Amino acid sequence: MTNDDIIDALELTSKLMELHEENPFKVKAYANAAFKLSKLRYDFEGKSEKDIESIEGIGKGISAKIIELINTGTSSELEKLRAQTPNGVIEMLDIKGLGAKKVRQLWQELNIESIGELLYACNENRLITLKGFGEKTQAQVKKNIEFKLASANKFHYASLEKSVLSLVQHISEKHNLQCAAVGELARKCEVIDNIEILVGSTEITLNEHDFEKNIPLAVNYIFCEADEFNYKFVELSSAQEHLNNIHFSSLPKKQFSSQQEIYAELKLQYIEPELREGLHEIELAKENKIPALIELKDLKGILHNHSTYSDGVHTLKEMADYCKHLGYEYFGICDHSKSATYAKGLSIERVLEQQQEIETLNAAYQNFKILKGIESDILNDGSLDYPEDILKTFDFVVASVHSNLKMNEEKATERLIKAIENPYTSILGHPTGRLLLAREGYPIHHKKVIDACAANKVHIELNAHPYRLDIDWRWIWYCVERGVKISINPDAHHKEGFHDMYFGVCAARKGMLSKDFCLNALGLEELVRAFGK
Repeated sequence: MTNDDIIDALELTSKLMELHEENPFKVKAYANAAFKLSKLRYDFEGKSEKDIESIEGIGKGISAKIIELINTGTSSELEKLRAQTPNGVIEMLDIKGLGAKKVRQLWQELNIESIGELLYACNENRLITLKGFGEKTQAQVKKNIEFKLASANKFHYASLEKSVLSLVQHISEKHNLQCAAVGELARKCEVIDNIEILVGSTEITLNEHDFEKNIPLAVNYIFCEADEFNYKFVELSSAQEHLNNIHFSSLPKKQFSSQQEIYAELKLQYIEPELREGLHEIELAKENKIPALIELKDLKGILHNHSTYSDGVHTLKEMADYCKHLGYEYFGICDHSKSATYAKGLSIERVLEQQQEIETLNAAYQNFKILKGIESDILNDGSLDYPEDILKTFDFVVASVHSNLKMNEEKATERLIKAIENPYTSILGHPTGRLLLAREGYPIHHKKVIDACAANKVHIELNAHPYRLDIDWRWIWYCVERGVKISINPDAHHKEGFHDMYFGVCAARKGMLSKDFCLNALGLEELVRAFGK
């Protein structure tokens, strides 16, 4: 089982225990273990029960359950709870906004045993008859069900890339032919609901040994003649709008030695697969104005990270040392601010303590620097989470919304703009608060927000966590047009989170970002000047 599989099993065990009103201490132990592992992304391969037991927040009892999960794919405790619960009720536990106690109410008091029955009950206005439910709760439950149904059988790009590319490499090497992922995967779409693999032969037969067991979606194999491979790759890796706009069907049916040759035949600058969405890439290609797209190697530092000072897994020094080990020039620490009590947000005393440690660490580093930052909560009225005399002690401030996410567009936009206008705001963090496949972002007027950033010399974050990828890449063009630099940040809560920068770069490339408009492609001295406004 993967780390994610184990987290899911622990979370489900916790929820089912609570649903059946079992010992609350056991419920909390399972929930805490799942939360800790979700932050850590622990690699269980080859680990012993004693190794797992040593993880902070796990302990002996949960460690034994994890070993059972690894060895059998389930646990006796989980199977016992499943046997007592209708499958539809288990599915209801995944609906955002419905905890186990509320699901128990729906099950026991209204005899609702499936998501379909629950949606019908919302439409029939039946939930408001229950204690603790009202019209607003009912409306939100209905909205969340509809979102869940719309997101069914969709997966984050990051969860599929490694296994699909491994499969492609296996087939290519085993059969000695060209093979590639096409479609949404070739375009590095943030959410994938269809896996297509192009195979450059019509004469081979794939058997069960060619199939990757860890891919959650069915794979659609497309076979073509070897000399058609590049033509078919462009055709299958492009959105239909892109094909229509480049008049792809008018191409002569001949062998192309590369994809570049195809675009040259069409009298267009070469368009990378990530850009083939049918937006404005063709107009730019006609004038040879597509910039060199940003690459991971262009990034000089990593900003917006967390440590054990707030809700991170690793210490400040561990995070900084690993960042330096990866070859970066600087590391920005942005632990949560004091209002984020759920994440051990820093009191003023803790801010000063951390800043003292940063100075001590920096004195020992060569060719590397820790920048004093904070992820300051944007409060409901748009103000930031510390007084001016504390805000001015930071090298930079990432301003983010974490509370009261149920805003209309006017309120959300007004709140962000007030935070942007604060003279201490350096970067606007994850602007819409979205979680892909889990939570829609609050609605904002993107142009007004970006215009405000331009006017106040504030940069905008592209949060690289594959569940966020926020700001949406579709708005990067307008940021560039208005001269607003994008900061690709991992929002890392552990060392392994630094590697999410790759997925941020994938999204940035889709938005046609060049290194010239990426904040953390600047060297340290240039970055400090950029933060100086």
